[in-house]
Amino acid sequence: MCRLAVNADIPEWVQSEKFQCVTRTADELSIVCTENNLPEDVIAERDCVALKIEGPFPFSMTGVLASFLQPLAEARIPIFAVSTFDTDYALIKQKDVEHALTALCAAGHEKIEHESI
Repeated sequence: MCRLAVNADIPEWVQSEKFQCVTRTADELSIVCTENNLPEDVIAERDCVALKIEGPFPFSMTGVLASFLQPLAEARIPIFAVSTFDTDYALIKQKDVEHALTALCAAGHEKIEHESI
């Protein structure tokens, strides 16, 4: 997860990544991608893992992300959420993976896919 200047171009090193989310607002250019090609001088949160919520979910379904994030909040695990058309991801620090999986399993979640990004 990194932040670039609001007027920055989307870097070429992002475009070849298998996992990427690019969001531009009036305040920043925010990029979530794997660390493979992330330059050291870029302001970023590193050593993260993406926990995938198995989808797809219809837009009319409510509470899916909340049911996943609540156990993490109660376990005091910071997250960065990314949503796609079909599903959601909770990005957490690598050091919190086991604690997060324990909290999610205790809350009834099963088959939690995770991958370093």
